[in-house]
Amino acid sequence: MSIAYNTLNSLVPITQFNKGQASKIFDRLTNEKQLIVLKNNVPAAVILSPEEYIRLSEMAEDHYLALEAQNRLAKSSETVSFDEVMKNAGITQADLDDIEEPDIE
Repeated sequence: MSIAYNTLNSLVPITQFNKGQASKIFDRLTNEKQLIVLKNNVPAAVILSPEEYIRLSEMAEDHYLALEAQNRLAKSSETVSFDEVMKNAGITQADLDDIEEPDIE
């Protein structure tokens, strides 16, 4: 289906809420990702399904983390090897080998 068709199908006049059809509107979110609420034929709000909200939130968080990583890499040209970190922390490979695997239940 086209984007325009999906958009037109996702429009919900606010008067439907006033007529007690909120439950019916929210039930549509089981099949649709978002609904656009119209007030005076102008978009006034967007209602997202929980899955779509989580997906968009994760995308925003991933974007933020990627930008943060990029900024950190740009600020620091110095890198430290794994062996150097281990040496500075006073940890040997034998110490790592002796660690028991945790039991996850």
